[in-house]
Amino acid sequence: MAKIIKDSKEAGVKDGDFVKEGARSVGVYFGCEDGLCGTCLVEVIEGMENLSEKNEKEADMGLEGNQRLMCQCRIKHGTVKVKLFETVTTIH
Repeated sequence: MAKIIKDSKEAGVKDGDFVKEGARSVGVYFGCEDGLCGTCLVEVIEGMENLSEKNEKEADMGLEGNQRLMCQCRIKHGTVKVKLFETVTTIH
């Protein structure tokens, strides 16, 4: 069984499964769950190699480096440690 960790919380995820439920239980927020809204955007701190490759939806959003959409990821095995991706919004 694989693990997803955010802050001090962790959740088990079956090897090969999507990480949505595990990510949700550790505090990742979800909106559309279809790779369109970006609500579940995280930065992978450790274990990027344990996730499936970035898909077309993630590429269309222009994700860079260790940024991933949790609604689009499957975990291969092992542990993946994430933090919420912080964006800055300026309102005029």
